[in-house]
Amino acid sequence: MDSTGHIVFCMREAIAQLKLPPKRDAEISHIIGLGLPEAVLTLYPDSSPAAVQQLADSYRRIWLNHPYQAPLFENAQALLNRLSRQCFLGVATGKSRRGLNKVLAETGLGPLFTQTRCADESFSKPHPQMLTEIIDFCGVSPAETLMIGDTVFDLQMATNAGADCLAISHGAHPSAQLQSCDPLAILPDLHALESWLDSSVAVI
Repeated sequence: MDSTGHIVFCMREAIAQLKLPPKRDAEISHIIGLGLPEAVLTLYPDSSPAAVQQLADSYRRIWLNHPYQAPLFENAQALLNRLSRQCFLGVATGKSRRGLNKVLAETGLGPLFTQTRCADESFSKPHPQMLTEIIDFCGVSPAETLMIGDTVFDLQMATNAGADCLAISHGAHPSAQLQSCDPLAILPDLHALESWLDSSVAVI
């Protein structure tokens, strides 16, 4: 989903409501992929536990109540439909379970995924727990797993789990940051991803 702009908007609103020092959009977009407490601490590292909870609660309330529905990236629906017939699909996300369930219900994508894990159920990325639990549930090995992500936290999680990773550059983090994680490739969009998968006999 093309959700970066919406996430940045909601965090800006939460920061403004609490009258905290403002952050640039680039600073906010950089925390995408982390669990919410970890994201808040990245933005405000000197925050007390109570202050972290306050900003996290404010952001969560704004995000859940805001009527905006982020659009799917072009080719997302078709590619997910196709891949769900060929392999196990999973989601490892910095969202809460409530937030992910809301998104999956709104998009109708939920049935396509074999297993999902959220940051409020495990350690936040880049810790590998979310991914290793999905791998174990599916009964596969890390060597049979490919993590596709648009943040360095996604790619670092894959490395920490012993899995390969691919980067998509149309999301939250720029290509230069993604390259630092040494992914198999950095692809511009989901059409390029589909072509890459078609060319990889090991995957499809």
